[in-house]
Amino acid sequence: MQSAAAIGLLRPCGAAAAAPLHLRNPSPRGFGVGVGQPLLPPRGLRLSAVAPRAGFSAAATRRIGLVPASPEQDEEQRRGARDVAVAATAAAGEAGAEEGGGLAKTLQLGALFGLWYLFNIYFNIYNKQVLKVFPYPINITNVQFAVGTVIALFMWITGILKRPKISGAQLAAILPLAMVHTMGNLFTNMSLGKVAVSFTHTIKAMEPFFSVLLSALFLGEMPTPFVVLSLVPIVGGVALASLTEASFNWAGFWSAMASNVTFQSRNVLSKKLMVKKEESLDNINLFSIITVMSFFLLAPVTLLTEGVKVTPTVLQSAGLNLKQIYTRSLIAAFCFHAYQQVSYMILARVSPVTHSVGNCVKRVVVIVTSVLFFRTPVSPINSLGTGVALAGVFLYSQLKRLKPKPKTA
Repeated sequence: MQSAAAIGLLRPCGAAAAAPLHLRNPSPRGFGVGVGQPLLPPRGLRLSAVAPRAGFSAAATRRIGLVPASPEQDEEQRRGARDVAVAATAAAGEAGAEEGGGLAKTLQLGALFGLWYLFNIYFNIYNKQVLKVFPYPINITNVQFAVGTVIALFMWITGILKRPKISGAQLAAILPLAMVHTMGNLFTNMSLGKVAVSFTHTIKAMEPFFSVLLSALFLGEMPTPFVVLSLVPIVGGVALASLTEASFNWAGFWSAMASNVTFQSRNVLSKKLMVKKEESLDNINLFSIITVMSFFLLAPVTLLTEGVKVTPTVLQSAGLNLKQIYTRSLIAAFCFHAYQQVSYMILARVSPVTHSVGNCVKRVVVIVTSVLFFRTPVSPINSLGTGVALAGVFLYSQLKRLKPKPKTA
């Protein structure tokens, strides 16, 4: 085979030969490559390195040559080019899918937050409307647990939610959680029946205070000085709002406070008992089990205290509109169960701090909406107290992100 120099494609060794290919100026009779253009082989030839041969030095054979390509090699080159193109297309598709998936997740999370707030608003409005004319909070609370039980059973039977596998020991561990969950919702309804929705939620802004207190007493988790300072505007704001609340009464106030204590006790018990969960027992399943247990716990209490007051006979004797009471009660009960399930779905997608901030914003939305809907009289000082308390809650949620640095020996 002739060398590349012999056929006029490469110049002999020397200064000109040492120049890069793209700076060389071959003869116009070459392959049509002008000045500054790379030298490309014609179809059927491939660029290769000539291996050293016997009788030639390594320096002499270490040069670039053009040798004819076999049909198999030509096909291999084309197949390699196709593979590169396919890989590039796939990579571009994956990047586009990832970008589209990120946007879809953001939109989905925004929709969940919107549903969380919407269900809360409807629950508080319809629940308050029923409690104003039907002052039996134990009956109302049990109806809400009954509707939640039906929803949970429906989801398990239809397979929408995977049926949990749970042992008797786990049920015994969950029982205390169900008890405080029952009392927490009952006390909330008792407060909503006595005072304005906005005032109940202003008092419930003190949840961080009881969370810090109970965690320190029962779990030994001592708060940082900054967290303690963030509790000052919470307590001060609630006190200021309470002093200027037009609908204030002690029954509504202490019921909301008791709700704070029980709900935060539930959180402490969750950490204390460390309920072992199977794969099928996620947060939504755990909440559903607690709801079912709460219904059976509160049913006998309802019979022994208020009795069954939701029958048509009792409602008609009280001069109430059956359709209106039943419709509003069922909507409130559905929203009660729905907003808590959506809350757990959000918690599975974001950090606890983000969820806490969202909960603070939710409380603001509920307070403002209820004030506008019920036309609750609010004084400037009352608004200031509510605002200070909610700002303290937001500050608290941000400071909880700061972990104390471990002490070095």
